[in-house]
Amino acid sequence: MPAEETPLEALFPPTGVATLVTLKRDGRPQLSNITYRYEPGTRTFSVSVTDDRAKTRNMRRDPRVSLFVESGDKWSYAVAEGDAELSPVAVDPHDHTVEQLVELYRAVQGEHPDWDEFRAAMVADRRLLLRVRVSRFYGSAR
Repeated sequence: MPAEETPLEALFPPTGVATLVTLKRDGRPQLSNITYRYEPGTRTFSVSVTDDRAKTRNMRRDPRVSLFVESGDKWSYAVAEGDAELSPVAVDPHDHTVEQLVELYRAVQGEHPDWDEFRAAMVADRRLLLRVRVSRFYGSAR
């Protein structure tokens, strides 16, 4: 049975933009703005990332991540903490990773005008799927 949504969790809409925080080798935070899909029933975020980015290297080394959003009032904010789970890198337009990326795109953007082009781009870009299962929310909801 899914946990009841908290006021902090409610600051994360089902799709949106958040700041993803990963940890650099020296322990300092590395921040990236990302587009996500959030599933409250499982408290899971899904994000498309590329294999060659600093955030991906950071998550492979240390899976602890945070996602940050603020509300329109600029005072309420929420942070979701969890561990990164990274899929394999897309290597074929019809592999499981690309199928997951298609599902994510549909949830966030809707239908793509050319799915064959999209699938090829996922392989060419060396994309993979990041999932974060939230272990804790904190922040301030007014």
